[in-house]
Amino acid sequence: MNYNLDREGLVEALECKDPAFNKALLEDAYKVKVASIGPVVYLRGLIEISNICSKNCLYCGIRRDIHCPRYELTDEQVLQAAAMAAQRRFGSVVIQGGERKDKAFVAKITRLVKAIKAIDTGDDPPLGITLSLGEQPREVYDEWFDAGAHRYLLRIETSNPDLYRKIHPNDDNHSYDRRLKALEDLKAAGYQAGTGAMIGMPYQTAADMADDLLFYKSFGAPMIGMGPYNPHPDTPLTHSGAQFPSDDERFMLGLKMIALLRLLMPDINIAAATALEVLNPRGRELGIMAGANVFMPNITPSEEMVKYNLYDRKTILKDCPSVGKDDNHICKNCVFPFCSMGENMREGKIVVGYGQWGDSKAALREKSLKKL
Repeated sequence: MNYNLDREGLVEALECKDPAFNKALLEDAYKVKVASIGPVVYLRGLIEISNICSKNCLYCGIRRDIHCPRYELTDEQVLQAAAMAAQRRFGSVVIQGGERKDKAFVAKITRLVKAIKAIDTGDDPPLGITLSLGEQPREVYDEWFDAGAHRYLLRIETSNPDLYRKIHPNDDNHSYDRRLKALEDLKAAGYQAGTGAMIGMPYQTAADMADDLLFYKSFGAPMIGMGPYNPHPDTPLTHSGAQFPSDDERFMLGLKMIALLRLLMPDINIAAATALEVLNPRGRELGIMAGANVFMPNITPSEEMVKYNLYDRKTILKDCPSVGKDDNHICKNCVFPFCSMGENMREGKIVVGYGQWGDSKAALREKSLKKL
């Protein structure tokens, strides 16, 4: 099937309710993925280092003013998790946390990045490191890059400045222009700078989501992390009573956004977000079959993982026998050998890229061009 991937065509595809069209779209996107980059899915061990945040975003469950148990992992906890990722041959880790700019935290990340790069991975390369720690001064980005991080995810959340202002406080700490500047700073510092948006938010239109896809392309992002909007019960956006699509609608939008992005940017990395699994027990698997190629097992110590509640994650934690019992647990819903993806793996539709950094072809191409 031929798809119109301009703004009008993207809007039409996102608004389409025809099950036959949606099924064909997801299947075609998977075929494009395989033709462009193969069936390999790369692992990123996710370490949620802290839920302390200086931002006060109106949708977020770890926003500054929300009342929740706060935590910060010790160096030892982070390095134990990273060592486990190396032992399991994940290839890469992601350090994610609330946005902080204090000197102690900046120094801690620098220290940890250097220590993670020194972890013995046997015959594999040193662990790749992605950071997702919010907006930082350019000199901090430089410091962390020089320490050994090479990918950074900073979600734009929405490419519509007006919608951005509706989901953030109207103050100097929450600026759409500053977010754009931070993304440009990341590029200039040498990172593979990834971004992404929430899907199916209050006030959001299909045109907004189409513009998000076109923003990723114009920015030239080599990796995208986006997922359905899942409300947290104690946030201003939830309490506002603003309407948003149903669970089923948001889930399908999440899959269709992955599929359309794969058609639009065939050789980038696209993550199968955990947010998909809140809406469907097989969410991330179906995301992979719709065109995603990055999977992030959560390796945060389990007693702290339950506190990193960006949205209500109870539905994906309640059935895990390890949460609350094993400090370095492997959730049965998180890691390929123990999950429900066996059939697609046996048929070769999902192949795990063990021991690989998994940089996207788009990023490698850009790196080659810079050497010319």
